[in-house]
Amino acid sequence: MNWGAILYEAKFNHGVSIPRKGIFQMAQFTLPKNSKISKGHKFTAKEDAKDVKNFRIYRWDPDRDETPRMDEYELDTAACGPMVLDALIKIKDEVDSTLTFRRSCREGICGSCAMNIDGTNTLACLKPIDEVKGDVKITPLPHMPVVKDLVPDLNHVYAQYESIEPWLKSDTPAPEKERLQSAADADILNGDDGHGPAACILCFCCSTSCPSYWWNGDRFLGPAILLQAYRWISDSRDDAVGERLDQLEDPFRLFRCHTIMNCTKTCPKGLNPAKSIAEIKKLMVARQA
Repeated sequence: MNWGAILYEAKFNHGVSIPRKGIFQMAQFTLPKNSKISKGHKFTAKEDAKDVKNFRIYRWDPDRDETPRMDEYELDTAACGPMVLDALIKIKDEVDSTLTFRRSCREGICGSCAMNIDGTNTLACLKPIDEVKGDVKITPLPHMPVVKDLVPDLNHVYAQYESIEPWLKSDTPAPEKERLQSAADADILNGDDGHGPAACILCFCCSTSCPSYWWNGDRFLGPAILLQAYRWISDSRDDAVGERLDQLEDPFRLFRCHTIMNCTKTCPKGLNPAKSIAEIKKLMVARQA
């Protein structure tokens, strides 16, 4: 496993500073293994290319004992689709078949192609190439272990998702057909503009943009999972609101959110995880009144 995308974490190389005759030996810091990114290969465009754009892409292969590198690919965008995902697919198909990334729907529905593009977490299938001025820099979602190239390891966040029990819990017998709810209740889930908590696609752009999650991801659930938790808490058909709030009543699981708002700013679907987290906190206070 490579922590190469975690570029801001440091570890002590030598323990505590030791005073010697009035002189303090300062602690030394080193980055984790495979955190130092080196310059990689450059692939130039064909001579007849009309509109050349340079793509700088993070590369790391777990089967090779090498540090991560940034490879550069010159691409003729005149012969390519408009989105960054189109460029990645073209590079893999026509330039470098070893490039590895996730993708599926190409319509912003599955969340598979989440990555950091031009310094912002987003979906490659929704990011137009022409929105990026200069080189297009592409790295994996930050502060997550890297499986290979642009593929992050999602096992931890999926385990956190499972912990909130994301399914309907009801004390009433199952009806012959679907469980109905009013239009007003449905709007709480879907939002009157389609940007409600039920629209979350679990791309984890929000969680990996959150400083609180960077430092406390082992115990803080993060914006994506808390947004999903609120999706079930606010569902009028669910009878386990108290149980779900009990699960979140913890100094870390919920209350490590400091309303930094990175989550809402970066969400490629235009959702507001910070608002959902605030609503959960309000419910916590209300039931103690």
